Amino acid sequence: MMQFWYAIIEMLPFEWTEYGFMKTALLAVMIISPAIALTGTMVVGNRMSFFSHVIGHSALTGLAVGLLFSAADPTPVMILFAVILAVAINIFLSVTKADGDTVMGVFASATTALGIALLSRGGSFSKYTVYLIGDILSINASEIGYLTVILAAVILFWVFLSGRISLISVEPSLLYGKIINPFIVKTVFSILVALIVILSIKWVGILIINSLFILPAAAARIHAKNLRAYFALSALIGLISGIAGLMISYYTESSCGAAVVLVSAGIYAVSVLLKHIRHRI
Repeated sequence: MMQFWYAIIEMLPFEWTEYGFMKTALLAVMIISPAIALTGTMVVGNRMSFFSHVIGHSALTGLAVGLLFSAADPTPVMILFAVILAVAINIFLSVTKADGDTVMGVFASATTALGIALLSRGGSFSKYTVYLIGDILSINASEIGYLTVILAAVILFWVFLSGRISLISVEPSLLYGKIINPFIVKTVFSILVALIVILSIKWVGILIINSLFILPAAAARIHAKNLRAYFALSALIGLISGIAGLMISYYTESSCGAAVVLVSAGIYAVSVLLKHIRHRI
């Protein structure tokens, strides 16, 4: 399968097609960028922008816990920690009815501080900076499977539960007459976001992953006429941003994740400008 992909990429008239790591990175951004952007539409719609931020920063604590248990690969521990945190946040919000932003701020502050405290013992935090800025070029062919699972999970969730998520964003009580309780739907969605964040954090980076959820969805929301167009346009913007960002990072020798976010921000700025011009005409 990978050889087939490499053969297709080698047909492109670019010098970087000679490098295997660039071919793999291109496939990775083509999978993860639209997956995150599509999920972002539901994150934005449900006012959960801060939630993905909390989960991203909690990755430091999950990493620290995994290393404390001397795990050769801390990813499973990071996933478990993120899932538990996602469920705990939803339960806390449901029970206390507290302000969501305040609760998220508390969890984000506590988990980030704990992670930094554990990882910085002995002055060794510098070797974990890859998790802060990400490195898509380090991904290998076997790890593409992780991202493929993410994309499949997002598509399945979108097909079966995106309508219910949309109802929750409008009026949660509308779901009580249906089979699935809104708390369960939102918790399942929170777990999905947690899985996406943790499984892609090494290549995207903690500092910018939240932007990848927000910017494509925000840009798509300006011009979409309906939900279906909103989802499709957001995924397309995510895909374009991912490919363009990878190319920019190659030629400028800069962070791919940062370049993707800057392209997304540029698209959002252009979308706002076009809307303003259209209203003036």
